[in-house]
Amino acid sequence: MKGYKYKRRHRFNRRFKDIKQRLGGNLSSNGLYRSRRSVFMGVCRGIAEYFNISVFWTRIITLLLFLFTGFWPVGVMYIIAGLIIKLEPVAPFHTENDHEFYNSYTQSRESAIQRIKRKFENIEKRIQRMEHTVTSKEFDWK
Repeated sequence: MKGYKYKRRHRFNRRFKDIKQRLGGNLSSNGLYRSRRSVFMGVCRGIAEYFNISVFWTRIITLLLFLFTGFWPVGVMYIIAGLIIKLEPVAPFHTENDHEFYNSYTQSRESAIQRIKRKFENIEKRIQRMEHTVTSKEFDWK
């Protein structure tokens, strides 16, 4: 069962990359996130930043769809998008590891916290070994 999910996710990622390449330079490299500088949930600004279009026109189109289709179709889709799309990171990613950690944290906070705990436990063990070496009687200060 686990292999099937991996294959399905891998196939989805490959299709998404193909679509992203077809759209070319219109897409930002950061991915689709809800904006932290928003009016309501940050969906319109996040979509506008992702496709590199004006926030004003994105909001106007959303408002027109909202008025012409009624509240339920667009309103419910907007709220669902606000709940599904991840919130924009506070600081920009500098490496691929930063991006990977942010994705793992937003998917499973417990596993990300466990990764941080393991990393700090490893650092603490290394410091203890260094302290033991330096404070031992065999250590030469010269």
